[in-house]
Order: sequence, then structure tokens, then C-alpha cells
Amino acid sequence: MELCVALDLPSMEENLALIEKIKVYPVWLKVGLRSYIRDGQPFIHAIKAINPNFKIFLDLKLYDIPNTMADAAESIMGLGVQMFNVHASAGPKAMREVMKRIEPYENRPLVLAVTALTSFEENEFTHVYEKGIATKADQFAQDAHDAGLDGVVCSAYESKSIKSLTAPTFITLTPGIRPFGEDAGDQERVATIQVAQEEKVDFIVVGRPIYKAQNPAEVVEAILKEL
Repeated sequence: MELCVALDLPSMEENLALIEKIKVYPVWLKVGLRSYIRDGQPFIHAIKAINPNFKIFLDLKLYDIPNTMADAAESIMGLGVQMFNVHASAGPKAMREVMKRIEPYENRPLVLAVTALTSFEENEFTHVYEKGIATKADQFAQDAHDAGLDGVVCSAYESKSIKSLTAPTFITLTPGIRPFGEDAGDQERVATIQVAQEEKVDFIVVGRPIYKAQNPAEVVEAILKEL
């Protein structure tokens, strides 16, 4: 299991200061919508300048018509990131188009599909998707696997089922991890590291428990020891 640190702070300077504190640790860094819209490609370059060995997960959750998603995915190829994601609910055709477009590139990033956002609770999700979280997460994962993607974004509680339906090597990345029982905040389906391990999660994403800590490096070190 690998740790991915979410860079969700209010400014690029604050994110870079956090990265400086944890630059010696073998972690992934997640650049999400807020940070990328505000700071763009220069932020990616600034991260690499601190430590060129950092692996970056670009968390933009692409969701559009197939050709537009494929165009966006091809543009991501020039950013130097190691992983990005799309929405599985964009459909199998869109996911296949993304993979077809980036296939010619050497050392392409890993591509994951978002199944059910971890902010959803069951009733709200059913209202939107007309089926329960577990059922749709399995379906979305199967679609992503069939389209040639590398894995999915899901909660820890769907991971084991998804792997049994697809393949043991099909990646599951889980946001909403509260490593030491911290407050759930705006997440609904949160989990501890122990639950993530039991559910065979490959990547855990941790944000607030790290960047809100007085000593983020200590928290990262403690998480890595748990892993």
C-alpha cells in the first residue's frame, strides 16, 4: 500500500511549504482541482524542483464527451505526472477513447476511474444513480477494467469486491482515509488504515490529518510505519 498526500491548501506557497517538510519521504502527491486551476503547470514544475522523484496524481476527474476527454488526457501527457483520473460515469466509450488516445505514449501515467465519490451517503447516491453505492461501484469498476484502465477510485469498503470482480492487480485508490480516527469532515465513507489494509487497497489518500497537523512530517512518518 502506498501513501498519497493531498495538496489542498489555500495557496501554492502553503502547498510547497508542506512539500518541503515531507520531501524526504517516499510518498505520492495529489494535485486536485483547486490547486491545478489556481496554479497550473508551474505548480507541477515547482513540485519536481523540490524533489524530482515525487510521483504526482493529477486528480481532475475528467468528465465530458469522449473526444473532449481524450483531448484532455492527451494534453496531460506533457505534464510529467504519473497518474490521473476520469469519471467512470462518463461511460465505457469515453474511457476506451481515453486509453486509445494515450496508448502510443511511452511510460504513460496510470489511469483510474472514479466510481462513487466518498462524500456520498447511500440515499443521496441512490437519488442520483438509481442504484446503491456497492452495486454501481462494482459496475463502474467492471466498465473501467473492460475499457483497459489501470484501476478505480473508490472507498475502502468497495475495494475487495472490485478486485474480486476484475483482477487482484486492478488498482484501488481510496480517499477519505482518517489514519488515526480523526474527524470525517465532509466525507461520508471514511476508513482507517487498518480497514484499508483488510480491504486490499493499493493507495490511500490522506489530506487534512497531515496538512492540519503541527508537524506534518511526524504524521507522514507514523502513517508510513503503519503501512
